[in-house]
Amino acid sequence: MIDIKNLDKDLTALVKAKIALSKLTYADQDYDKIEEELHDMEDDFQENYGEYLEEALAEVHDEFCPDNDVLLPIAYLADEYIVKDDTIDVAPGQGVLVEADDFASAKVTLALAPQPTRIVLQAGNDHKEVVWRAE
Repeated sequence: MIDIKNLDKDLTALVKAKIALSKLTYADQDYDKIEEELHDMEDDFQENYGEYLEEALAEVHDEFCPDNDVLLPIAYLADEYIVKDDTIDVAPGQGVLVEADDFASAKVTLALAPQPTRIVLQAGNDHKEVVWRAE
């Protein structure tokens, strides 16, 4: 059984590390160290929660984008998040591009977000919904 609180805590730490790395340039003396820490965190996250999250992603794919393959959960981490007060949300257009029949004309993405752990589907600039939440 997955400990949802630990999942969210670890996902939050992973997202915050990704945000910290994105604010650095390659020339920054800490870049390589932080990048290595991030990769270690991703490996641990995949090992601890990969199977659980892959099942959730498979359900979401079956419902919204059955023609797309399910990737490793860490692939669904967005490159950019919006941090406001105590919430972290996926920035517009971020995540894995998928083909969703319900949104044929729009750019559709799926992304993992923490607080609470959830999968967010975005279609274009005007549609965003939580399609799965860790329980």
